[in-house]
Amino acid sequence: MQLYTYYRSTASYRVRIALALKGLEFQAIPVNLLVPKGGANRQPEYLGINPQGRVPALRTDDGDLLIQSLAIIEYLEERYPQVPLLSEDLASRARERAVAAIIGCDVHPLHNSSTLNLLREWGHEEEQLQVWIAHWISQGLAALEQLIGDQGFCFGEQPGLADVFLIPQLYAAERFKVTLDAYPRILRVAALAAAHPAFQAAHPANQPDTPA
Repeated sequence: MQLYTYYRSTASYRVRIALALKGLEFQAIPVNLLVPKGGANRQPEYLGINPQGRVPALRTDDGDLLIQSLAIIEYLEERYPQVPLLSEDLASRARERAVAAIIGCDVHPLHNSSTLNLLREWGHEEEQLQVWIAHWISQGLAALEQLIGDQGFCFGEQPGLADVFLIPQLYAAERFKVTLDAYPRILRVAALAAAHPAFQAAHPANQPDTPA
């Protein structure tokens, strides 16, 4: 498999974690989003891979091209069911998907680079953007703190879909200087993930395109 990725893209980070948890080998193809005069993701070659011009994209072993982190992860879950990321119980699966949806649909899009760049074009100062980012990340994490369990990872002793989404969001919170002190459950999960080989391998600091 080939994963088109960018080291600090939280969506790419999710897919890297899922691949690592399942023990799947892949070739990382870095896509530099910060190239002057338009990132590599806006060039015709990459737009032919993903017309949305975003990462990640996954070329499967069968040659299919997939986009959108949740769709890719759901594909991996169905194609490679060993080391499952979702519980067997239907209600539990819905709760795990809800955590992923809060992050992927309600939090991350509001501090995505495309959103922030548009706010800059509209004249908002960096201080205003920081308040905006902190508001939405903190609101999302406050809800997640109430939804995850009291022991282990988000929903048990083994990491799953919720953790795959949560940990990259915490990386974003750190980047944007959003404190996590009010979220002891989340901090517990973060500590477990920091010691887990799959999360370590997927971390932005350990990617081939990470700046020296």
